[in-house]
Amino acid sequence: MESLDDVIDAMIADRVIHRHRRKWLIAIALVVVLAVVIFFTGGWKEKEGRTVPTLTNLVTTVDEATKVGTATTVSAGKWEFSFSKAEIVRTPKDKYTEAKAELRVYFDLKNIDTEEQTSDSLPGKLLVLVPGGGKDTIESNGADCRGELNWVVVYGLPPESCFTKFDVPADFAADLVEIGVLGEHYESDNGLLGANEDPYWHNPSPEAVVQLKPTVTVASGEK
Repeated sequence: MESLDDVIDAMIADRVIHRHRRKWLIAIALVVVLAVVIFFTGGWKEKEGRTVPTLTNLVTTVDEATKVGTATTVSAGKWEFSFSKAEIVRTPKDKYTEAKAELRVYFDLKNIDTEEQTSDSLPGKLLVLVPGGGKDTIESNGADCRGELNWVVVYGLPPESCFTKFDVPADFAADLVEIGVLGEHYESDNGLLGANEDPYWHNPSPEAVVQLKPTVTVASGEK
């Protein structure tokens, strides 16, 4: 039979364990709440608190004969973008398909990969539409250059004239669109985890937001 002292010691130990357990639970809850707050208020979903530069280009037309126009240039990772214009393309409903719309953003794309000097195509995740208002960003479909999606851009050659597309609702309308530009980093993985320590392009992060005033074009819905 346990003595009274043993019983008292056990009760004290149990209270100490419960007290520390409550502290740990409270600490974990605070960390979770902080992570949720950072997730919903960080990044570039809201203009307030944005940590990357916002660049504005309100030019809506470019002279196709001379290619004269104002471009907003952003260097991010292995790519250099010169944004020129944006266009909302609407396709009306017909007897075969529902109405739809897409946002096109036009730019010159240059491969500036001085680290590896290799040819590559632009991943869609590096250009995103920033709706704002807490809504999720929308990834692009990459770069369409010379009439070919995922065109391979060669390092050292002049820029290619390209555009990218974003899937948007059929009733999408905006006086100003914001395009987020991400840049990958040329760095290695953590060798302590057994990974290869040779550097490579990865870990994209926001570099800038470009504001463009879109025009509206109505496309034919006939097939």
